[in-house]
Amino acid sequence: MKIILFVVDGMRPDALTNIENAQKIIKNSTYTMNAQTVYPSVTLPCHMSLFHSVEPQRHGTTTNIFMPQVRPIDGLFEVLKQARKNCAIFYNWEDLRDISEPNSLTHSAFYAGKILGYHETGEMLADELLKYLKTFDTDFTFFYMGYTDWAGHKFGWMSDEYLSAMQSSWNNIERVMTELGDEYTYIITSDHGGHDRTHGSEMPEDMTIPAMFIGNGFEKGKVIDNISILDIAPTIATLLGTEPDEEWEGKSLV
Repeated sequence: MKIILFVVDGMRPDALTNIENAQKIIKNSTYTMNAQTVYPSVTLPCHMSLFHSVEPQRHGTTTNIFMPQVRPIDGLFEVLKQARKNCAIFYNWEDLRDISEPNSLTHSAFYAGKILGYHETGEMLADELLKYLKTFDTDFTFFYMGYTDWAGHKFGWMSDEYLSAMQSSWNNIERVMTELGDEYTYIITSDHGGHDRTHGSEMPEDMTIPAMFIGNGFEKGKVIDNISILDIAPTIATLLGTEPDEEWEGKSLV
């Protein structure tokens, strides 16, 4: 099995209502529109929790400034590396460079969205991802897109500009899935939501995220509940035939 995890930064479930390709993919997935992220609902803490399956108070990063763990716990990339799995990441927000430990990745591709544009780099990364995966055997791939979060902060969550950024991100997702086909299992989620021009609170608009699972073992159109962002890493580890780390707090969904 091969897995691609898409994270659309700042994606609110209600922003998907009029995104046609999102609705098409949702209908073919096991999904929830009511998954919960962690508090503080901020990008780097949420990603650290996603990949390490513990709350921010445990891994120690509670702002967008990375803090080395006082009592280190292996994240998903390290667990997969120990199982001799090949992992790759594609991202356009540089602060995510610390979500994996050195030597745990087979490949990493970064384009600076802040400098080159988040819309442009999202498409560039989709190109890079497709080229790489068609050439190199990769077990787990993480594709992060920051355009929606940038638009939310600049123009406001649910603004026309934000929804346009959402459409752009889903165009990238649809393109990758169409070109790679059913050889892969796909997981699509977010790190947090947002309100007005910010996020980070315990408001439902900030804490509620969607999650979709498409591929072998997942039923089309099945709705699931009681899902946390902490469940993503254990689910991926289990799908790839490895044991979740004993300190992880989330549960596998398979």
